[in-house]
Amino acid sequence: MPPPAPLDVDPRDAQKSYSDGGAVMFDPRRWSLALLLLGTVALQTPDARADEPAPRWPRVPDTQHFRIDPVVDGLLIAGGATFDLLLGAILSTGEIKPQAPSPDAKDHLLGIDKIAVTQTVDPNANRNSNIALYFAYGYAVIDPIISGFRNSPRAMLIDAVLYAESIAITGALTEATKIAVRRPRPVDYALCTDPSLSACNATDLQLSFFSGHTSATATISATATYLAFMRAGWRRPRPWITLGVGTALTAFVAYERVRSGEHFPTDVIMGSIAGAGVGVLVPHFHRFPHLHEKGLEEAPTIIGLAPTAGGGGVMTLQGFF
Repeated sequence: MPPPAPLDVDPRDAQKSYSDGGAVMFDPRRWSLALLLLGTVALQTPDARADEPAPRWPRVPDTQHFRIDPVVDGLLIAGGATFDLLLGAILSTGEIKPQAPSPDAKDHLLGIDKIAVTQTVDPNANRNSNIALYFAYGYAVIDPIISGFRNSPRAMLIDAVLYAESIAITGALTEATKIAVRRPRPVDYALCTDPSLSACNATDLQLSFFSGHTSATATISATATYLAFMRAGWRRPRPWITLGVGTALTAFVAYERVRSGEHFPTDVIMGSIAGAGVGVLVPHFHRFPHLHEKGLEEAPTIIGLAPTAGGGGVMTLQGFF
């Protein structure tokens, strides 16, 4: 038997030197780590023995599609609405002065945006877009009430929270983007090349990107569509009608905002994408999974760790998403 390795020699080097003699050195540190990681995986993995029934998770009623958290959702709604209102109040004071576009700024516009500065502005377009936006806000108030009669008071509360959260987050995101980009509006290009004009000192003239009317309409339409698909199912006509009307309303608002000279086409395109994205993600993150076919209502998330040959480890994440 070879003599034990000196203390100042790496055990891995010692193991290599003794391998020719047929002996394998036992490294207690590596095996202890392996046993610890395997024990962690064993504790995280459900027992699959045949003599014990599979674990059952609390059964969720089929009519319960969403859940809300008073703390998280309350903070998101209050924080988003407060940010939106405070930033809007600051921008309305005229504290931030706009910068007039240069005389050759039109030549640097994207091809799709040039139509906004060469068109004849429709004087009724601004009013039309406001009416459509108010219609969307009205639907966001009425739809939860209808859900309360159609389903339950809990459904009314949940729908109201989801609409409010989508609107608050979209409003905060829109205002933050506007003040960060500070893009001149099309009317600013047409009328305010001379910065000395008093009518061209409004901060709002440089809040073109992206469209707040379009993003708000899109987020309400997307939230309404998601709720309709979850509560009625895709086989019913209701969610498809909601999707069609919401898309048409968003497109109408976007068109009227361009015709009014308030926004470029890229402003309303980005507003539609941002609003629809928030409007889908907010109810999606509140969705209650129903996994009857897998014997689970709300699947657990299992985190596993396993050692590798090189002395490292591998982390795995298992669950139903």
